[in-house]
Amino acid sequence: MKRLLVASLMLASLSAFAHEPVYNQESIKVLQEHALTNVPGKKTIMLTVDYAPGQATVPHSHTGTAVAYVLEGAVTSRVNDEKAKTYKVGESFYEPAGSRHFESSNASQTKPAKLLVVIVLDDKAEVLTPLAQ
Repeated sequence: MKRLLVASLMLASLSAFAHEPVYNQESIKVLQEHALTNVPGKKTIMLTVDYAPGQATVPHSHTGTAVAYVLEGAVTSRVNDEKAKTYKVGESFYEPAGSRHFESSNASQTKPAKLLVVIVLDDKAEVLTPLAQ
């Protein structure tokens, strides 16, 4: 009986972790990167972000402006003081420059998700900067 109790507690604790996001495991592919000749010092990057089930991007900020479009699955996003919102295939969202992106995650624990992102930022800027924990 004692073994059954211990095994049950172990399984319960594992299931509690099953829905925790897995950070920095998403696959990012840059599709294009170009200097904006009409806006000196700025560039645009188009990329895809592939999330496996349960994956998430580490909380971060952007110095640039981003627009994201859901190509596959569903993605949950929470920017600045807004409430988290889940976006499905065909929906898009906007992140103003300087935003703090507290959540960007696959909304599903069983299906992949994919975003197409276009971001405009300074020539030398990183796409994202992790937030201090």
